[in-house]
Amino acid sequence: MKNRLVRIFLVAALPCLMPLWTQAAEPIKLGAFFALSGPAAHIGTPTKLVADMVVDQINKGGGINGRPIELIIGDTESDPAKAATIAKKFIFTDKVAAIIGPTSTAEGMNVKKIVEEASVPTFMTVGGDPVIMGGEKLGSYNYVFKSPQRSSTAVKKLFGYLKDKKLTKVGLLTASDAFGKDGLVWLEKLAPDFGITFVGKESFGPSDTDMTAQLTKIKNADPQALVVWTIGPAGAIVAKNKAQLGIKVPLFQCHGQPDPKYIELAGKASEGDRMPATKLMAAAQLPDSDPQKKVIQEFIRLYKDVYHYDNQFPINTHSGYAWDAIYIVTNAMKKAGTDPKALRNAIEQTQGYVGVSGIYNLTPEDHNGLGVDSMVMVQVKDGKFVLAE
Repeated sequence: MKNRLVRIFLVAALPCLMPLWTQAAEPIKLGAFFALSGPAAHIGTPTKLVADMVVDQINKGGGINGRPIELIIGDTESDPAKAATIAKKFIFTDKVAAIIGPTSTAEGMNVKKIVEEASVPTFMTVGGDPVIMGGEKLGSYNYVFKSPQRSSTAVKKLFGYLKDKKLTKVGLLTASDAFGKDGLVWLEKLAPDFGITFVGKESFGPSDTDMTAQLTKIKNADPQALVVWTIGPAGAIVAKNKAQLGIKVPLFQCHGQPDPKYIELAGKASEGDRMPATKLMAAAQLPDSDPQKKVIQEFIRLYKDVYHYDNQFPINTHSGYAWDAIYIVTNAMKKAGTDPKALRNAIEQTQGYVGVSGIYNLTPEDHNGLGVDSMVMVQVKDGKFVLAE
């Protein structure tokens, strides 16, 4: 009778004891480094907050096969050299199972060789394509993946829209940093496929504070539209300079600019500006039939109503990148564990993952897995982003 009572007690107590077992289990270390200071901090800081949010949600749900995730955070300071130092720390000191980040293309390229040689699965949140491009110049990308759309995908989305609107004579301004140069490569390469001709091309430094000279030259070339490829405040400066010069043709920004901060910085000059974006920026306008809609709505609910991040960092097109990267990596861990090669293979086999930024279908050749259909064109209307007309 006594033994029977003991067994009944243990069965009844099992649900209460399980969370204690989960907490006692050895954590899985995940390195996450972003630009928490420096010029790219406006992107990196909220990305870090989303990474915290995702890991909190995963751990509340029981972790990875009973093991919690321990997020080890690093600040790249928007510096590629610092990013490389932190990557080495993650790998050789912290012994992480995988890495999330960094923020910029230049940081990603400085980290790429390090994680490849160490065979550590790394899911980057950078915009540029070179991190997942190979060849003698760019090196291998066996262990490197990225969650934001490729620059080439964003260019295709933009050019398709321009073609539909019969805007084929374009003035082009690109930043001189790694992201801008990557964009320029794809803009020039893909333009002929869409019947686009550049009547003027100018560049500027990402920290420049006036682009009047470049815009004046392009204005004199009589374009039908302006395309700007940069992230950060420089895009808003171009918009304001354009208005000051009385240039009436429409302005198109890249996929890194859909952010309330852009509207804040450019003010009334941003009205009517258009750009490719993730569906997150037009969530309320998505049809109920869109598979991403419920995922995006849940993300927005958590971000705004549960974690209250929106008070300091309003949702922008970058907001979902860490969410998608971490979920894809941890979903692969549930299947393959943390052995680097097995985990890498499982990540690469991800198919049909419905994320905030798109529906991911990865392959050995494509370590991003997002197509043009993952993006929408948005425009600024009455101080807000809406689907472009």
